[in-house]
Amino acid sequence: MVFGVSALVIVGFMLVVWGISVAIRDVSIVDISWGFGFVAVAWTAMVVTGGHGVRMVFLVAMVTVWGLRLTIYLAIRNIGKGEDYRYQAMRRRAGDRFWLISLGRVFGLQGAVMWVVSLPLQIGISESSKGVEVLWVIGAVIFVVGLLFEAVGDWQLARFKANPNNAGTIMDQGLWRYTRHPNYFGDATVWWGIGLVAASVPIGIVGLIGPAIMTWLLLKVSGVAMLERGLHKRRSGYSEYVERTSAFIPRRPKLDQPA
Repeated sequence: MVFGVSALVIVGFMLVVWGISVAIRDVSIVDISWGFGFVAVAWTAMVVTGGHGVRMVFLVAMVTVWGLRLTIYLAIRNIGKGEDYRYQAMRRRAGDRFWLISLGRVFGLQGAVMWVVSLPLQIGISESSKGVEVLWVIGAVIFVVGLLFEAVGDWQLARFKANPNNAGTIMDQGLWRYTRHPNYFGDATVWWGIGLVAASVPIGIVGLIGPAIMTWLLLKVSGVAMLERGLHKRRSGYSEYVERTSAFIPRRPKLDQPA
């Protein structure tokens, strides 16, 4: 039951966000609403299942903290900045029909991804529990590490961009010295932590498809691959940064490693 109800909540949520995007002519709102959609799924699942069990509290708290932080951060960063260039390009190609095309290609697609990625959340909440298990503690630790990477990485980048002296230069300080995308690495790590907490239930292993899909998307589709496309040409020194810095998993820069 929880899977069907979660799907309905996501459909309703995305329809509302799509309606707002049509009214304000800015599809970028889908990015701001992404994290909050998972919060809605978590609380809905808790209500549907009766709201009991330590694991449920773990999962709802984890997703709520992650989702609200991401939503607030993106709202502060994006509101008033205009529509993202990706959606502007889609709007130009689609013309007057973009308002309808965006319903499927943007909001429908993200809604489907949201349902799949949230599988460990739905599975973990739907099964009752009485006490804390070792796997939960491991998952919670991994979650905290991921959340810190994501939040600190976002904060460091925001501070860097706020300094006009850094215009046109490469951010290679702090966490960005060890990975080109600490925020994406943190995002993926957060969901692996959630997946491990949920994996303690009989069918919990199935839920690991969620963090696996999230990691693949961040690496190959909407994260690293999309962001870095063309940066080598547009940003001086970026090729050298790529040569010495890991794309995803943090490690020492190559120039710092002993020969």
